[in-house]
Amino acid sequence: MTRFKTDDEIMDVLEGRTEEEQDYVRKEPKIGTKIVEGIVVGRDKKVISPEEVQHLASLGCTNREIAGWLEINEDTLRYNFKSFLEKGRSELNHKLRRAQITTALAGNATLLIWLGKQYLQQSDQGAVTDQNQILPWTDSDIEEVKTQAENDLESIEGNQDQ
Repeated sequence: MTRFKTDDEIMDVLEGRTEEEQDYVRKEPKIGTKIVEGIVVGRDKKVISPEEVQHLASLGCTNREIAGWLEINEDTLRYNFKSFLEKGRSELNHKLRRAQITTALAGNATLLIWLGKQYLQQSDQGAVTDQNQILPWTDSDIEEVKTQAENDLESIEGNQDQ
């Protein structure tokens, strides 16, 4: 790679090039100062923004990935930012649950079954009464549940638009 010492040397080279070719000539980077507000951690007194830790956790990054990104020890991360890591992961879980429920209510039968098993303690065995008889289900019951699910979906979509 050719390094130029003066602007005149750069201009001499650029004169014979098209604008597109001129754009590819690397210019010296501009150096600036960044002021970060956060928690001072580690022996080198590095300042880490708690909001950045929380954001990375909400994206699903592991502690190891976050610590690597911030260039700090994983134990230091856990010790100083425990509540921010928990809150970020809680945000991720909330977003995922909302997306699952919206998808399920939009007609994804597989996801509806899974959510029913997770939250309503439903099973593949069917509900059994004390007399060991399977509960009776009719087509009208299924239509009623479907109508209620559609109403719930409309309600959720209405709340998200606000």
